[in-house]
Amino acid sequence: MTTPRDLVGYGQTPPNPRWPNNARVAVQIVLNYEEGGENSVLNGDKGSEAFLSEMVGAQSHPGRAMAMESLYEYGSRAGFWRLHRLFTERQIPITAFGVASAMEMNPAAVEAMMGAEWEIASHGLRWIDYQSIPEGIEREHIARAIDLHTRLTGTRPLGWYQGRTSPNTARLIVEEGGFLYDADSYADDLPYYDRRHAKPQLIVPYSLDANDMKMVALNGFTEGVQFFRYLVDTYEQLRAEGGRMMSVGLHGRIAGRPGRAIAVAQFLDHVLESGDAWIARRIDIARHWLELYPA
Repeated sequence: MTTPRDLVGYGQTPPNPRWPNNARVAVQIVLNYEEGGENSVLNGDKGSEAFLSEMVGAQSHPGRAMAMESLYEYGSRAGFWRLHRLFTERQIPITAFGVASAMEMNPAAVEAMMGAEWEIASHGLRWIDYQSIPEGIEREHIARAIDLHTRLTGTRPLGWYQGRTSPNTARLIVEEGGFLYDADSYADDLPYYDRRHAKPQLIVPYSLDANDMKMVALNGFTEGVQFFRYLVDTYEQLRAEGGRMMSVGLHGRIAGRPGRAIAVAQFLDHVLESGDAWIARRIDIARHWLELYPA
C-alpha cells in the first residue's frame, strides 16, 4: 500500500549508531531562543502570543498583552543567562534553535552562544504557527531566516527546526537544499532519511516529552523534581537499550526559571557522572550519521 507516511521505520532492527567512545546514548540538549519573535502586534501580527508561557490556556488579544510580553522577556533577560551558566560551567556543548528575528533583538545572547561554541540552528524567521500560512510566504520566510541568521552569526545555519510547521515545511526545506539536517520530526530515537521529496533529507528527530514545555502544559509537570525524574528515567531506559539518541528541549522563559533550572543542573550532573553518554551538538550527530550511513 502506498502512503505518504512511514509507520514502519527501523522496526525491530535499528542500526548501530556506533557513537564515539562507545557511548550508550547520544545526549543532545537544545535551548530554544524565541523571545521577541513570538506573535505580537509590534511584529505586525493580528494579536498577542498565547502559546508556551506560565499563563496556561491564555487567549490571544487583538492588542498588546503586557503580561505575556513580560513572560517572554524573562527568557531573554534572565533565563537564557542562567542556563548559559549551567552549560558553560560544565563545558557542555549544546544546540540553540534560534529564531532569526529574536536573535536580532539581542546581539549579546548571540555573541554568548558563539563564544561558547554552541551550534546555532535555524528556528525560522518568526516563532509563529505556519499551519495555515500560504506556501509562498513560508518559502519567503525560510529565505529571510537564512539571510538574517547568516548576517548575525557570519555563517548560514546547517540545521533547521520550524517547530510550528505547515504541511509544506519539510518539502520546502528539501527544496532550499542547504540544510544538513531537519529536526521537524518526533518520530524516532535515531536519525533517519526522509525520502518523500526530491532528494533524501537527513532527519535528526526532536522531542516534546523530554521538554520543559511540559512544565507549562495542562498535562505536564508541576515541579522541577518531576521534570528531573522524567529526564533521568528517559536517559536510563535509553542507556539500558544502548545505541539511542536522547533529545532534551529547553526554553529560557521556562527552564530558565530558578525552580526548574536546578532540575536541569541535576540532570546534567547525572549524565556526566554516568560516563555512558556522548553529549553532542545536533550538527555533530548529523555529521556522524552522514559519514556512517550516507544516503
